[in-house]
Amino acid sequence: MTASVAARPASGTRRVSVARGYRFELVKLMSQWRIRLLLLACWIAPGVFVAAVSQQSTLPTDTLFGRWMLATGWAGPLVTLGFSGTWALPLLTSMVAGDVFASEDRLGTWRHLLVAVRSPRRIFVAKALASLTVILLLVAGLACSSTVGGLAAVGNHPLVGLDGHTLAASDAAGKVLLAWVCVLAPTLALAAIGLLGSVALGRSPMGLLLPALVALAMQLAQLLPLPVAVRLALPGYAFIAWNGLFTSPAQTGPLLIGVVVSLLWAVTATALAHLLFVRRDFTNPTDDGLGRRAVVAGALPLVGLLAVTVAVVTAATPATGSGIEQEKVQRSVATAFAHLYRTQTGQLHRPDVTEAQLMATAACTKGSVQTGAQGPGNDWRCVVSWHLPDIEATGQAIYQLDVATDGRYVADGDGPKEVNGYFLVRTSNGDALNPLWQFDGNVELPSATPKG
Repeated sequence: MTASVAARPASGTRRVSVARGYRFELVKLMSQWRIRLLLLACWIAPGVFVAAVSQQSTLPTDTLFGRWMLATGWAGPLVTLGFSGTWALPLLTSMVAGDVFASEDRLGTWRHLLVAVRSPRRIFVAKALASLTVILLLVAGLACSSTVGGLAAVGNHPLVGLDGHTLAASDAAGKVLLAWVCVLAPTLALAAIGLLGSVALGRSPMGLLLPALVALAMQLAQLLPLPVAVRLALPGYAFIAWNGLFTSPAQTGPLLIGVVVSLLWAVTATALAHLLFVRRDFTNPTDDGLGRRAVVAGALPLVGLLAVTVAVVTAATPATGSGIEQEKVQRSVATAFAHLYRTQTGQLHRPDVTEAQLMATAACTKGSVQTGAQGPGNDWRCVVSWHLPDIEATGQAIYQLDVATDGRYVADGDGPKEVNGYFLVRTSNGDALNPLWQFDGNVELPSATPKG
């Protein structure tokens, strides 16, 4: 029976509703041991990991917010979020959405399902909704488990943002929740690509691997010195752009662009998967969706969407090149230093000062380039200057910067040791490292002011 014939119910029968089909597909997914293990792992493993790491003396300082895992429980879910965006979420979407249609091809059950439901469109909607529900449960497990583990092990304490300012515990909780909500958009994009691969490639294992391969390709692209417009037009950029929520003011521009682009990819890929599915010839037992026409019909519109989004983002953002410019780096380093200097002042029980009193500035160079330095690299060097009230002398501190292609950087103190050297500071929560020794920062790649 073809899709068109299957769509017409026989005399005296009724179509299975979408709600019943959804419950049936959800039960089928939940009955798989693979899905049950994934749910169990996502709801338990992150909490155990965060709690265990938070008790260690050696922290994952190479991971964003990893250096603050001993100071606050809100750092744990952010460390988990960074790992999930890189590895966990692409693999989870592959295991769920990438196999939801292909499993019927492997088992040869399409004919039975069509006889029972009598509508390919309802089958598609039910399967898509069931896979979406499972993915949302997996993401919720990652977020909730890591948060509970961090709060139980360390406590509900303030969090230091990416520009050095301190977020109250309540503000940190809201930002953490918002960050997890924002990464749902690129997760949905990968899930939609998984649906498309599952429909177009049938029982081929490439359909199962497609979301993970696409995510890996986007990660490799983010490591390249791409123009800002191309970087923001990739659907996985929102996995990175949530960092901007933890600056003051929040760098929401790149995040909004990343979320919108991801949702466009999710809608487009889902629509393509639906179109290919309802046009499939189910009367041919050898037709499992795999074919040149299906692959081309699914790939070309996404390539076109990428080209259009690159053009639109280029027109909407004034930044050119890598977006990492000398003025932006200097402003970011000076701001972070001023905030952290106040934190250090409080920890050492010195008289409080304000950022306005410090008047911190930074002079940064890259290699031998003194003026107009730009681009990522580990050869950035910044000299931070500041003033204290009633003291005429100008204080100076040197930092070596390693700036990544996505704008994130690590500043490593290079003297004087009394200011940004390695030493412990006694706080109300125990001994902590000098906050000015090393710190993470973020350079907003596109300008905050749009063209025109």
